[in-house]
Amino acid sequence: MTPPPFDVDAFLQQPLTARLATNGPTVRPVWFLWEDGAFWILTGPWARVHTRVRDDPAVALVVDECDLTTGRVRQVIARGDARLVPFDVQRGRRELSRYLGPDESRWDRRFTDYLYDDPGERGTAWLRLTPASLTATDLSYAPPG
Repeated sequence: MTPPPFDVDAFLQQPLTARLATNGPTVRPVWFLWEDGAFWILTGPWARVHTRVRDDPAVALVVDECDLTTGRVRQVIARGDARLVPFDVQRGRRELSRYLGPDESRWDRRFTDYLYDDPGERGTAWLRLTPASLTATDLSYAPPG
């Protein structure tokens, strides 16, 4: 197996937005947490992706960046069967603080509600994707000038 062209773990630690594709086909932008060799995406019965994954767990996910100033273009594509697993608050806090910052008092209430509402009552869950395949590609170029 060829080693990836960049540090995939460091790349996936950035607060980038991924796009998750499910059967339908449907593609949705999602925030994610990369931990323990898996993508963790907050979901629940209010989100169409929750129902789609429950009915057909096959998904694809892409995380990419394109910086026209530097010419850096990198992507990670993951494929596999996603699972809906119980929500845990600490992981939720880690995911949301990546995107919203560490000070929860500054977060929009709809995000803090995920942490403080009863996940069983609300239906909050994790979509966990442990990739069956993961491809990292560096398409960077030298920008003009």
